[in-house]
Amino acid sequence: MISTNDLRRGTVIKIEGVLFSVVDAQHVKPGKGGAFVRTKLRNIKKGTVIDKTFRAGEKVEDVRLENRPMQYLYEEGDSLVFMDNATFENYSVGKDLSGDILKYIKEGDTVTIMLYEDRPISVEPPMFVTLKVTYAEPGLKGDTSNNPQKKVTVETGAEFSVPLFVLDTDTIKIDTRTGEYVERVK
Repeated sequence: MISTNDLRRGTVIKIEGVLFSVVDAQHVKPGKGGAFVRTKLRNIKKGTVIDKTFRAGEKVEDVRLENRPMQYLYEEGDSLVFMDNATFENYSVGKDLSGDILKYIKEGDTVTIMLYEDRPISVEPPMFVTLKVTYAEPGLKGDTSNNPQKKVTVETGAEFSVPLFVLDTDTIKIDTRTGEYVERVK
């Protein structure tokens, strides 16, 4: 058990059998009445965010999660198959838990899988990925006002907005947290 006063961003707690990740926690001490903790919690399975208020000092169930690096092997129906880099054991993870990760990874890439009681509950890609551009629209010559962008398609089939100078022979770096172009990689 953990006190609500100790809730921090990233802490995982269990409420009524459901796992939540703390997105934001704010300790409030009003002039009148008891202190409380106002939180934003993300349901780990569904991805939905809820607001919940706890009394200060109230106890909630703390959850210990294990993060393991795993290699993406292949897609199988409605799930993705990953291999644990240490034990070589395969894990099948539903696409509903992995979100839009296929935009950023290809077979053989390493990701971090969060396990609870030896069951995968979420899949996180690396913070930055490098992907080869397979198609890029030609940029308009002379259009340099207001940071112009164009769409490119990368080897995973996803589309990203990039500066006009990116060509279809380039490799680009993408921030997986925002889905934005970072730089061109040589």
